[in-house]
Amino acid sequence: MIRIANTNTPCLHLIYKMWDSMIEQIKKEVYQQEGKELNEESDLYSVLHEILVARWTKGNNPLHCLAHSLNPRYYSKEWFDGGAGRLPPHKDREVSKMRMTCFKKFFHIPEELAQMKEEYAKFSNCSDDFKDFDSINDRWSTSPISWWSNYGQDAPLLMNLAMKLLNQPASSSCCERNWSTYSFIHSVKRNALTPKHAKDLVFVHSNLRFLSRRTEAYKKGETKMWDVGGDSFESLSGVGILKVANLSLDEPKLQGVSFGDVEAENVTSEEAGANEEA
Repeated sequence: MIRIANTNTPCLHLIYKMWDSMIEQIKKEVYQQEGKELNEESDLYSVLHEILVARWTKGNNPLHCLAHSLNPRYYSKEWFDGGAGRLPPHKDREVSKMRMTCFKKFFHIPEELAQMKEEYAKFSNCSDDFKDFDSINDRWSTSPISWWSNYGQDAPLLMNLAMKLLNQPASSSCCERNWSTYSFIHSVKRNALTPKHAKDLVFVHSNLRFLSRRTEAYKKGETKMWDVGGDSFESLSGVGILKVANLSLDEPKLQGVSFGDVEAENVTSEEAGANEEA
């Protein structure tokens, strides 16, 4: 699942379904190997299920549920017939709870929140402007982005939110960035740090970087965009035109000196070789 999700293609709206389907597929595999019926108890699957649910709980985000709710495909008849026990997002308690959390966070004005709820109710129930035959039929056959582009004009708030979320890739770049920060803090010289202390330092370091972006010093001066590239010590080639403080030696002059020394050393070596042959 991580391999599928860690791409540049939009797949944020597929994460919740991936986890749910993965758990069901693992259950079928385990019961098939053990030769048991799905209604029987399995000690192995109980352990695996506990691990998977704990990992899903740790990585779950309300945005996954909101993006899942805005995918028209999960409201189609073909989706319901594809597996037993499938529910549309607006009838799933967990998804609905997470979706409302996102709505309240995105829309602070009561009037906009009420409009969003009304638009989602029409979309999920295929009523009013969403009861057109083509609109219902294309929920399964077309991509989510195409569907909203063709049929979402009568729900402007919901359409705008759907176009943003359904275009989002799901990447592990945030984890990679945290690991880079961790390796910067927990170095060879500081390898006696406890895991909790190192975790706290990573938290403080990352959030100080985020807070610095609100200051004027981040936008101008010698420290402009100081956190470009995170904690990696690679070159800044390819990141565009940046104003970076002059913190290095005069490289052209240093190279000239280095090459001059190398040439002098080569000449001395050749003379020594000639004397040896003589």
